[in-house]
Amino acid sequence: MGETDGGRLSRRTFLGVVAAATAGASACGAGPQADPAEVKPAPVGGSPASGPDLLPSPSPSPTAEAARYERLRPGDPGWRARSYGPAEAIEGYTDQVSVLPGHPVELRVSTTADRFRVTAYRMGWYGGAEARRVWRSEWLPGRRQGRGDLDGATRTVHANWRRSLTVPTAGWPEGAYLLRLDSAKGHQRYVPLVVRSADATGKTLLVHAAATWQAYNQWGGYSLYYGHGSYGARSLAVSFDRPYDKNGAEKFLVHERALVVLAERLGIPLAYTTGIDLTPEVMRGAASIVFLGHDEYWTPQTRRQVTRARDAGSNIAFLGANTCYRRIRIADEGRLVICYKDQYASDPMYGRRPAEVTADFRSSPAPDPESSLTGVYYDGFPADAPYVVTNPHHWLFEGTGVRRGDAFPHLVGVEYDRVTPGVPTPRPIEILAHSPLMCGKRPSFADSAYYTTPSGAGVFATGTMRWVEALVAGRPGGPRVHDMNARTRRFVTRTTTNLLRSFARGPAGEHRAAARDNVHLFYT
Repeated sequence: MGETDGGRLSRRTFLGVVAAATAGASACGAGPQADPAEVKPAPVGGSPASGPDLLPSPSPSPTAEAARYERLRPGDPGWRARSYGPAEAIEGYTDQVSVLPGHPVELRVSTTADRFRVTAYRMGWYGGAEARRVWRSEWLPGRRQGRGDLDGATRTVHANWRRSLTVPTAGWPEGAYLLRLDSAKGHQRYVPLVVRSADATGKTLLVHAAATWQAYNQWGGYSLYYGHGSYGARSLAVSFDRPYDKNGAEKFLVHERALVVLAERLGIPLAYTTGIDLTPEVMRGAASIVFLGHDEYWTPQTRRQVTRARDAGSNIAFLGANTCYRRIRIADEGRLVICYKDQYASDPMYGRRPAEVTADFRSSPAPDPESSLTGVYYDGFPADAPYVVTNPHHWLFEGTGVRRGDAFPHLVGVEYDRVTPGVPTPRPIEILAHSPLMCGKRPSFADSAYYTTPSGAGVFATGTMRWVEALVAGRPGGPRVHDMNARTRRFVTRTTTNLLRSFARGPAGEHRAAARDNVHLFYT
C-alpha cells in the first residue's frame, strides 16, 4: 500500500474496514464517502525569530536572485475583477491547461459586447499588490459563441469555440497567472493559466489542482457531480474545452492564490506545475512538493510518482483535505478528465486494468486509500469546527505562542480528514491538532498530522480544507472567510511559514526532529 513501517494490515481486514467506512453516504451523518498575517521575507532555512515578523536577507544564487527580483517588482492592485455580469457577458478558455515559458496559448472568448481585451496578471507578492501585469492585448472584435455540444455517452460538454486570439508568453516568468477578460460593456471574467517549470531541483514545487477545478465546473449544465441538478445524470468525463463557471477561476482564488502569495513573499526558491503535468522529471530533486487547498482528483500514475518522490527525500505538504481521493484517467492529450466514481463497473477499463479504473482510491477493484500517502483519511462533510492544537511544542508551531488546547474557530471545514488507525497509515505519525466536531449527527475528529520516512522526507497534512483560505482571514477590507479572524490568520500564516521554510531546506526528518508516534493518545 506504500506505507512505512507499522502501518500494515491484512487485505481482508482492510477491505472490511473500507466496507464499514463507506457503507454510508457522502454526507456526514452516515460517514465518509464520495464525495498572510504580515510576514517579512527571511533567509531560506534560517532560524525563525521569536515573533511573527521576520527580516529580509539576500538570495543565495543567481536563480534565486532572479526570483527575488521578480517578487519585489511593483504590482498592479487593479487586477481584481469588479463586475462579472451574467455568464454570457464574457467568458473564455485556453487550449492548454499549462505551458512552458515562451509557448503561445490560444484563447477562445465569447462575449455579448462588440469589443473585448485580455490582460495577463502573474500572481505573487509584489509589495502587497499580489499580482503584476505582464501583458495586455489591444481591443479586439467580440462575438457570441455557442453553448457547446453534449457527448451523450459520457455526458461531456464541449464548447467547440473558435480561436479569438493567440496569447504570447515570451518573457513571462514561471508562475500562476490569471488572464482577465474585459468586455466593452464593463463585464469581466478570469481564465487561469499556469506557466509551468520544467525543473524543480532544490525548489518548492507548487502543484495547482487543475483536474479538481474541472471536476466541479458546471459550465454547460454538467460536472462530475451534477447533470442539470441530478447526481445520477452527472458527467462521467469532463473536458477542458469549455470555460469555468462563476468568475472563471473560483477554485484557484479560494484554495490556492493565498499560498502562492505567501510563498513568493518568503523568497524561497519556487517552481510551478499542475497535477496533470506532474512528471517524475519535474519532481526529481525537489526540496518539497506542495498540494494546495483542494486537490481531490489524481491519476494512479501521479500517486505512484509522488510516493517515489517522497521515498527519494522530497518533503510533501497537503494543505487541504480530501486530497488524492478520486482515481482518474486523463485522455485527449490532457483535455479530458474521466471519473466513473461509483459507476466504475461501466468504466471501459473494468475487467481489463483494475488499477486504472476510475473509482475512489479506497474502493474496489484496486483499493489503496489516500491515507497510505497523506497519512490522513477523508472522513466526511460538511463540518464547521474549531481547530484544536494538541502538540504546541512541535517545530511547526514555533513562534505562534500556542498552548495545548488553544482553539481557532471555524478553521476546520468544510471537508476534513483524520488519522484512522484501521486503514493503511504511515508510522510513526504524529498528531499535532485533534479537533472534535459533529458531521451531521455523527461525532468525529479532524487531525493535522506529520510523519517522516526512512528517506528523511517530512509529510504534513492539515486535515482541513480551510487552511489556505485562512491566510487571508480577517484582513482589513478583505473578504469575510467563514467568520475566521485575524488571530487565526496569524496562526496559520506563521505555521505555514515554518513549514515552507523548513521543507525548503531538504529532508525535514534530517534537519528537524523525526515524527514521534502518538496515535495511541487519541485512538485505541
